[in-house]
Amino acid sequence: MTAIESFDGIYLDLSKESGKCRFAETGFGWKPAGGGETFTLDRSNVGGAQWSRAAKGYEVRILHRNSGIIQLDGFQQADLERLTKVFKNWYSTVLENKEHALRGWNWGKADFSKAELTFNVQNKPALELPYSEIANTNLAGRNEVAIELSLPQDANDTGTAGQGGARGKGKKAGAGRDQLVEMRFYIPGTAAKKEKEAADGDEGGSDDAVEEQNAATLFYETLIEKAEIGEMAGDTIASFLDVLHLTPRGRFDIDMYEASFRLRGKTYDYKIQYDAIKKFMVLPKPDDMHCMLCIGLDPPLRQGQTRYPFVVMQFKKDEEVTIDLNIDESDLHSKYKDKLDAHYEEPLHHVVAKIFRGLGNKKISSPAKDFITLQGWP
Repeated sequence: MTAIESFDGIYLDLSKESGKCRFAETGFGWKPAGGGETFTLDRSNVGGAQWSRAAKGYEVRILHRNSGIIQLDGFQQADLERLTKVFKNWYSTVLENKEHALRGWNWGKADFSKAELTFNVQNKPALELPYSEIANTNLAGRNEVAIELSLPQDANDTGTAGQGGARGKGKKAGAGRDQLVEMRFYIPGTAAKKEKEAADGDEGGSDDAVEEQNAATLFYETLIEKAEIGEMAGDTIASFLDVLHLTPRGRFDIDMYEASFRLRGKTYDYKIQYDAIKKFMVLPKPDDMHCMLCIGLDPPLRQGQTRYPFVVMQFKKDEEVTIDLNIDESDLHSKYKDKLDAHYEEPLHHVVAKIFRGLGNKKISSPAKDFITLQGWP
């Protein structure tokens, strides 16, 4: 076997253009044919490999030990023998031959693996959904779970220099002409949930270790844990409970993190990156009792077929709050100097607006004090 095995016309993670893929004893690399940054993977990070039919011929799916699935599409049937030797001799990995389910059934079994959700029909995968591509999930009904997929902000906001790529976490599908944005699973009945803690030395307590739970709820909770969308990475910098929202309507708890914030309601949860915020506005209501904080988003929030380009919060003007931010003093001075304070004690809408401005690095617009409308309203 030669020291290097090369393959042309290979697409990395749904990339727009093909590139050249090279395998060596130390690992493999992929470079776009039109030029651009090279993607490489060390052999120590190869946790497994699968061979299957795909859109452009045959595909090799590499299971990264730490960060999900890497897809290489565009191989020919004749390449199987060479690739089998590559993975066996160089990476000590068996290239598993996977057949897809082609019956067209829309019912089957969902399996949660380390890096993706697999929907199997007669023990064959009908679809695979990487956790990194999942933006949010909600219980849409007693037996229904909705899954929202990540949306790139524009055509170039995906992967490697607009080519797609394994580094474009949550943005693989953005390289395609059409993109799936939501899926729904109907999951009836109940399922057994195993308790993590069992009584020490109590063999008779095995019956208590299994709990019957609504199957859709268990699916939802498992997906939140696997996709890491229930609790954001990092600590909560500030939280505000039971804040009234006019759009989308309801009361939500606001958890603010370093790069994103989360709205947690009784039915729906929303995870929003600060990069998606296009404008902030603080607007008084004519009743002189309330104030609204309006946040313009692109892409907008989705709830089924409904889009919400604005999040509108309503506060009482006279509602005061005292809060200490959960942030290290060193980070406060290095990252948020002149943007955030460690302690706030003032009206709630002022505090929320100032923290959004500091974390999101966005300007807040508000009416001028001396502005008078044509009708004479201040």
